[in-house]
Amino acid sequence: MFTTVLIFIIVLGILVFVHELGHFVTAKKMGIKVEEFGFGFPPRAWSKKGKDGVVYSVNWIPLGGFVKIKGESGENREDEDSFSHQKPWKRAIVLCAGVAMNFLLCAVLLSIGFAIGLPQAVDQAALEQGIVKDYKLQVVSVLDGKPAKEAGIKIGDVILSIDGQDILGVKNFLEYVSPRIGQTASYKIQRGEDIFIKEVEVVNIGEDRGGIGIGLVETGIISHPIHKAVWQGFKLTGYLTKEIVFAFGNILKNLVIGKPAGVQMAGPVGIAVLTGQVAQLGFIYILQFTALLSLNLAIINFMPFPALDGGRLLFLGIEKIRRKPVSQKIESIVHATGFAILMLLVIVITFQDVIRYSNVFANFIGKIIQ
Repeated sequence: MFTTVLIFIIVLGILVFVHELGHFVTAKKMGIKVEEFGFGFPPRAWSKKGKDGVVYSVNWIPLGGFVKIKGESGENREDEDSFSHQKPWKRAIVLCAGVAMNFLLCAVLLSIGFAIGLPQAVDQAALEQGIVKDYKLQVVSVLDGKPAKEAGIKIGDVILSIDGQDILGVKNFLEYVSPRIGQTASYKIQRGEDIFIKEVEVVNIGEDRGGIGIGLVETGIISHPIHKAVWQGFKLTGYLTKEIVFAFGNILKNLVIGKPAGVQMAGPVGIAVLTGQVAQLGFIYILQFTALLSLNLAIINFMPFPALDGGRLLFLGIEKIRRKPVSQKIESIVHATGFAILMLLVIVITFQDVIRYSNVFANFIGKIIQ
């Protein structure tokens, strides 16, 4: 659990630090005064004022970081080095820089992953070419109420063998399991570094076919030359961006028409638990997970909601149309309200996460007591 918390803090710290670094660098390039660039959140542990006049600080709460820019809340409009004094296009670049850095981080991490070798679904052609390493038959879904779920098989588990017989693919698995309705078999499972046996009964899943209620995919590690890896990294970033935007669109549509969101959203607690689960699979999986979190952070921040970068861009758009800025008081109230709503949403999702992962915390507390 302590390892999980540490990895979560490191991952979150990298994501927020990179985001704020984008704002910091572009603000300085635009001639805007940066008052403080901090790692973590106050209270302050250490600080030093640089020759550029920026206070660089390290703070006690290591959950990201922040950049304090002169005039970012609309004050000091008359000062040339104030954010609020700049033309809308300059302010837009500074606001977009954080999101751009998170997109770039995602692409870079995925490119590194493709160069090292990313786990992905493989087909027969890839196997025949001999470019697949660490071939696995991996569980990608577990149905509620089915024998696999009751036996404790989880998403990400690797099927090594059944009744001592090596299973070489999905087809081989189906050929072995399908005719054995009503029989119990011994499944050799790998989960991270652990290997164990699960006794699972085969049930009729329809049309006299046997199954245990899992979805499987053949995965392996495929690496690319560096030039192809970079292309694949940026290409996958674009594809994932499209998928995530569509997913958020469906969530918002369902909320508007009164339907369930259709997906489970995770807050800080949920992401921390997921980070721990991913960490058990290995470094390359943490790399992928960090890239995906960075992309989600970018997309969420770009949404035109008050208090987010996208919300501030929306006010810039209104200013451009009206040819004069929105009242500082009104904008401050809107952003403060938006921030309060976001914090309320985080609290609600965190409460749901605590309930959802109560068994994880119970196990952790149990280990401490022992």
